Amino acid sequence: MKGGLTLDPEAAHLVTRCFAVVAVRRGSRKRFPETCVETMPSADAALAAADPARHRHAAEVMGPSRSSEGVRLYYLVRWLEA
Repeated sequence: MKGGLTLDPEAAHLVTRCFAVVAVRRGSRKRFPETCVETMPSADAALAAADPARHRHAAEVMGPSRSSEGVRLYYLVRWLEA
């Protein structure tokens, strides 16, 4: 289990760990709808695309995972710092 998300080893292709830029006010939230998440090919790419002044923060996330309401969510693993 990672951050409330149970990982199924047989379904590793469905929910993956990746780097992203998350467009939110950084705070205590640990999950984000996919409309706020832009996946990136690497941590360096996420850091380069981040713009904290515009509330775009580099992060390592897991997802997407479908919530009980049908929303696709990404779960925060950690914030990346420049």
